Amino acid sequence: MRVLGVDPGLTRCGVGVVDGAPGTQLRLVTVDVIRTSPDDDIGTRLIGLERGLEALLDAYRPDAVAVERVFSQHNVSTVIGTAQAGAIAIACGARRGLPVVLHTPSEAKAAVTGNGRADKAQVTSMVTRLLRLDTPPKPADAADALALAICHVWRGGAQARIQAARMRQYGVDR
Repeated sequence: MRVLGVDPGLTRCGVGVVDGAPGTQLRLVTVDVIRTSPDDDIGTRLIGLERGLEALLDAYRPDAVAVERVFSQHNVSTVIGTAQAGAIAIACGARRGLPVVLHTPSEAKAAVTGNGRADKAQVTSMVTRLLRLDTPPKPADAADALALAICHVWRGGAQARIQAARMRQYGVDR
């Protein structure tokens, strides 16, 4: 299974593609951060994010998209921007008929570290080990996107099959 993980954000949106299956060695395909300028208007930023995600979907053809579920934060403007970025990722995957799943930060942390409350350094360290990388992915948004992809490879096979069946039921083809 090839999974695109997306750690949504308007200024920095972490993206990573991982190949793997439960019980097999994971393989990094690509990792990056899509950046938009906070000086640009919201429409321009969302279009920039969409173009970056569409380019990744075209280039790497994932089987599923795993997006971090937005959780309540104290800074309302941050959570709104994160939700908007996440919605773009969801729409890009759904437009192609791909299974799109949401994983909470604690689910992704637990999947890669065994601890849903792991800090960013622990997540980055385990992502580096699991993918057998020479250097840790940076910034943290990139490592978080890979953790989401890994989480879905390991936990989402059944979820992806269910979602694909639902998509076929409603006439959405890949």
